[in-house]
Amino acid sequence: MGPTVVRPVDGRARGGPWYVPGHTTGQALGLGCRMTGADAVHDTGARARTAGREEGSDRPRERGRSAMAAWTQHPDPAEPGGSTPGEPLVGRRRENRVLDDLVAGVREGRSQALVLRGDAGVGKTALLSRLAGRAHGCRVARVVGVESEMELAFAGLHQLCALLLDRLDRVPEPQRDALSTALGLRRGETPDRFLVGLAVLSLLAEAAEERPLICLVDDVQWLDNASAQTLNFVARRLPEPLPVALVFAERLGQEQTVRGLPELSVGGLSDRDAHLLLDAELTGPVDARVRDRMVAETQGNPLALTQLVRGLTPEQMAGGYGLPGTGPLAGRMEEVFERRLAQLPPETRTLLLVAAAEPGRDPALVWRAASALGVAPADAEPAAAAGLLDVSDQVRFAHPLARSAVYRAADPDARRAAHRALAEAADPAADPERRAWHRAHAVSGPDEDVAAELERCAARAQARGGVAAAAAFRQRSAELTPDPALRAERALHAARAKFLTGAPERALSLLAAVESGPADELVRARADLLRAQIAGARGDGRDGPLLPVARRLEALDPGLARDTYRDALQAALVCGRLARSGSVREVATALLAFARPDDGRPVCDDLLAGMSTVVTAGYAAGAPTLRGAVREVGFGTDWEVLPHLAWMPLVCRMAQDVWDDETWHSLTVRSVEAARKHGQLRVLPPLLFSSAALLALEGDPDGAQAAGEEGAMIAEATGTLPMLPYGAVFAAALRGQEERTTTLLTATTTEAAARAEGHWLPASAWAAAVLHNGLGHYEQALAAAEEGSAYPDELGLGSWSLVELAEAASRVNEPGRAKNALARLDEMAQACGTDWALGAAARSRALLSEGTEAEDAYLEAIQRLARTRLTALLARTRLVYGEWLRREHRRTDAREQLRLAHDVLVGSRMEGFAQRARRELLACGETVRVRTADPAAALTEQEAEIVRLAMDGATNAEIAGRLFISPRTVEWHLRKVYTKLGISRRTELRQALRAV
Repeated sequence: MGPTVVRPVDGRARGGPWYVPGHTTGQALGLGCRMTGADAVHDTGARARTAGREEGSDRPRERGRSAMAAWTQHPDPAEPGGSTPGEPLVGRRRENRVLDDLVAGVREGRSQALVLRGDAGVGKTALLSRLAGRAHGCRVARVVGVESEMELAFAGLHQLCALLLDRLDRVPEPQRDALSTALGLRRGETPDRFLVGLAVLSLLAEAAEERPLICLVDDVQWLDNASAQTLNFVARRLPEPLPVALVFAERLGQEQTVRGLPELSVGGLSDRDAHLLLDAELTGPVDARVRDRMVAETQGNPLALTQLVRGLTPEQMAGGYGLPGTGPLAGRMEEVFERRLAQLPPETRTLLLVAAAEPGRDPALVWRAASALGVAPADAEPAAAAGLLDVSDQVRFAHPLARSAVYRAADPDARRAAHRALAEAADPAADPERRAWHRAHAVSGPDEDVAAELERCAARAQARGGVAAAAAFRQRSAELTPDPALRAERALHAARAKFLTGAPERALSLLAAVESGPADELVRARADLLRAQIAGARGDGRDGPLLPVARRLEALDPGLARDTYRDALQAALVCGRLARSGSVREVATALLAFARPDDGRPVCDDLLAGMSTVVTAGYAAGAPTLRGAVREVGFGTDWEVLPHLAWMPLVCRMAQDVWDDETWHSLTVRSVEAARKHGQLRVLPPLLFSSAALLALEGDPDGAQAAGEEGAMIAEATGTLPMLPYGAVFAAALRGQEERTTTLLTATTTEAAARAEGHWLPASAWAAAVLHNGLGHYEQALAAAEEGSAYPDELGLGSWSLVELAEAASRVNEPGRAKNALARLDEMAQACGTDWALGAAARSRALLSEGTEAEDAYLEAIQRLARTRLTALLARTRLVYGEWLRREHRRTDAREQLRLAHDVLVGSRMEGFAQRARRELLACGETVRVRTADPAAALTEQEAEIVRLAMDGATNAEIAGRLFISPRTVEWHLRKVYTKLGISRRTELRQALRAV
């Protein structure tokens, strides 16, 4: 007989590598909890229990653990009543060491994140329990995914946040409102999950102010999608100086729920450790061949070993007769539970089935439903004795596989009866969604009453942020709808909801059901629209799938057709030269033939008509209409002239195309603020791209990079295609960083082509042309500018390359290569009539002219650009004018222009162009003062942005809300800034940084 093995008493009797203290008889750590006020306190030794069997039972002693998140606060070892940490787990030396290091790091103030991955029953939960037992001085939160709650949005997150809500008022307001709505604490518009994630991050940071915090998330594969995404987002964005850790346990063999985090693989025990565990579990003699076969077949899986032993007869252990064959471990363990189930009385099996059908958050609900089916409290005792159910203070299964085994073993009529009893026992006022869900599983066929109730509950779930729950309710509603046409319409709603939750494959399967039924023409067209949107979201937009749908919708729903044309035009502009069909010109031609709907939105039609005319007939024909509509939106008194923010990325793009920097600035600032305010974060990435491009032209490479990084972070968090590094490329090019710019371009161009984002090609060509013009590599600049401007239909950044082309061509003495570029610029300038366009055209004309004509053009360009926001282009125009003046031997005039250019270019950190200005000044005999190190240069982009906001008077909480970080992170960054600048308080920032 081997050593006595002590089971962890964690309330679920989960499988795993059991505690073997010193390989002798010992005590288990009591890992149940008792609730005391706001916190639950782990019993870490004072109430530890001796291993063994309860009198009159063949199951280990167990104590209940709340089904809610177990918030625990461990006493320090030095405190009265403290205890020694949890004992090591047998065969887990490597895992023990990693987890001990994690706890130590959190105590030292370092944020940590880790994923334990392994098969069912391999011991992940035991490792989490052992970690909790050693986390002295820390607060520990436990969240457990429940399979039956996977469709209830934010159910897992509610476990984590429920006991922290007293700190919610410390969270920035937009985040607070989003989280409150998600958790059902207030009514409001559906919050974006990005804001919910930021709110949770802020909430954890506030909790960690008091004590280091460790969050243990078990059975991640069964978390609802909204909670899993949120917690994954939080784990990847924990700031380094935060004493918070998130540790996840996820089962292998399923699609990964959490990604991008450090991982610890948890495999089976070695043969030696598996034999040790098996010997401790056996109560009688066993044939050596049987022992070896059990170890081999279970592959060292601790739960499989222990549960198989308990399911074998003495004859089987003695000779191996009837041992289960090989197969998936989860399946074999379920078979063990099913064999135990078959030996129980009918009333006990009914209780188990009711508990399996209901997650068990409310034990009173389970007992009410079970009582209605003839179950008495005494009927729970056989289930507890069989090690299947714990009813000490909750109704809870010993292992999730026991729950699934119970539910699958029941016949369909018994399942429906259990759900019917649960529906009747549920409170229709307090928990209508749960009641409707059980009703939906209690019927055997179509039922319009139940389907309609599910539809109503879907709307309520959506209103509090549960898009995933709404999708599940809508799908079941469609399945239960008797009327075929109504069923198709409901299936379409379900498909759209599935798409919004990031499940395109499920959405497509529902669309197949729509298209196979007797849906009307509009429903079918909307199904085609969703299919096209899914294709676009996957980066498969080369064939312009939205254009034929827009044409089809013209006769069915003109308003929806207009919105679809808008999206088709935006998609075509993004796809650019990579489009196989549905190109910008094709969409524009179709738009001009589209009859305007009479729905009181004429500005929308003017925008689309003006843009389409520019593409098909040129700037002279379309620019006046387009610019008038853009300015109406940008400066109109009625900001809500457009129905929603979905129009704003395209309108910002249109402002670029008509060279109207003031309207572009107004549109970008106002729409970004509106998107933040209303939580419309899916539209923020393209708006932030627009902001990055504008900031680049304004001579703010740091701001351009920060906007691009924020857009990429939001795109990732909201599940859209990752945003390409536009801001980073623009910033590197402006700074004259050749190696970094080249690296970014090389690494990204292939990806852009793969996902048909042709917009990257003119953007990257413009960046390359700017870089090489700054460094004086004019041949390379000319080649890049010609590539960037080769497709006139791309407009925007392709037009900007014309300015770079003129400068590069003048420097290599090939004005003929810029003749066409200058003609295009002149056409645009005359049609748009803005100082930006006219100034850019005059600058280019000056570069390609001589004598008085050149000087007049330079002076016109400077005069016009000085009235714009385009500081960088103005400084560069003064630079080329100064270079021309020096060549004309007018050194005094040249020095004036070059000094002005040099100061701006140095201040903007546009080092390539600044170096050009410096060389010209020296050639003019000017002594160029070497500036001391710029204190702002020592700051990171985020630190610089925090400093800007702080100097504008924003509080830490306001800065946190603006930058989507926690107030604690703002404080940490400011402390680092103070150290770098040699100051001690916020009021000294302005003096230390006269211009950040």
